[in-house]
Amino acid sequence: MNLHEFQSKELFLNAGIPILKGAVAASAVKAKSIAEQLGGDTWVIKAQVHAGGRGKAGGVKITNNIDEVESIASSMLGSRLITKQTDQNGLPIDCVYVECGTEIRSEFYLSLLIDRAKESWTFIASSEGGMDIEVVADETPNKILKYTVNPIDGLSEAELSHMATELGFMNETTIEFIDITTKLFLLAKKTDANLIEINPLIIDTTNHLIALDSKITIDSNALFRQEVLTHYKDPNQENALEVKATNNDLSYVSLDGDIACMVNGAGLAMATMDLIKLHGGEPANFLDVGGGATTERVKVAFEIIMENPNVKGILINIFGGIVRCDVIASGITEALKESKIDIPIVVRLEGTNVDLAKDMLAEAGAQIIPADDLTDAAIKIVTSVKGS
Repeated sequence: MNLHEFQSKELFLNAGIPILKGAVAASAVKAKSIAEQLGGDTWVIKAQVHAGGRGKAGGVKITNNIDEVESIASSMLGSRLITKQTDQNGLPIDCVYVECGTEIRSEFYLSLLIDRAKESWTFIASSEGGMDIEVVADETPNKILKYTVNPIDGLSEAELSHMATELGFMNETTIEFIDITTKLFLLAKKTDANLIEINPLIIDTTNHLIALDSKITIDSNALFRQEVLTHYKDPNQENALEVKATNNDLSYVSLDGDIACMVNGAGLAMATMDLIKLHGGEPANFLDVGGGATTERVKVAFEIIMENPNVKGILINIFGGIVRCDVIASGITEALKESKIDIPIVVRLEGTNVDLAKDMLAEAGAQIIPADDLTDAAIKIVTSVKGS
């Protein structure tokens, strides 16, 4: 679950991590009011969307004119921001974050994430703050510093101090860096965060470290013990089909292709997508109906698939282990009765009650193309789609 910047900074503030004064506004009038309350002579207006690259896309504006705060906020609110991390439709800007401006002496990158390869937390830091860390890692990898926390020994102040030295910090800034990284670690554990990122972490003109931006991603699988954070969820920032799938206990990820997949089991779903690509097709989605699939859930899966206007064909690949093949067949036939589907549907079934399921599909009289195995299914759906 992604958090907005203003939500992340609320957690930062509560954790004692230094940030600039600011507040969130859902209207242009409120934005100006916040700027007046903050005082000063420089304000930053930031579009609140779940995507990076906001500054380059026009989602971050700086002004020295209090009246411009309202006009800038007005131009952002209600629009959609397209960045390199969004699709062509962008994400809606429902609120903006108004923050005090500050002069910057130096910029750094700092993050804490779960490094699955090393099975522990890893701090990543760089003197090249404000840039895409992927670009820095690609062009100047020597400027990337890493420290993986030993899961037995815990956080090492000596390692953090070494990282601070490598970044060029001295005296008070070293102390502040160790304090911030320690608090990030405690916050990550407390909130079940997969990622906490500060880009940039700045040194201001008074020689103090401040988190100028913030990004936090919470492990969705841990939300059952993070109920206090669930009110941070913003469904408007998520793919509508993915939200619908989640609400119906389906695992769905929208992709850019035109061949929809309906599979049971994440591993089988990945293999199905790989074979579609191997034979020249492009998957339109990842969709796992799960081992406990029901007729109703399969019908909803069809609804979700057909709401994607790019879909030109459907490949259903079910191995009936926990879920019975006839249950899937029942869901398919019910979905076909209730909606007009005029695109090719290739079905590969194997496992429990497979013969019964095949008879049900044959009796349905629908335009269904049976497949003998997964390779056969992939070839047939790609051929059908390209020939349509």
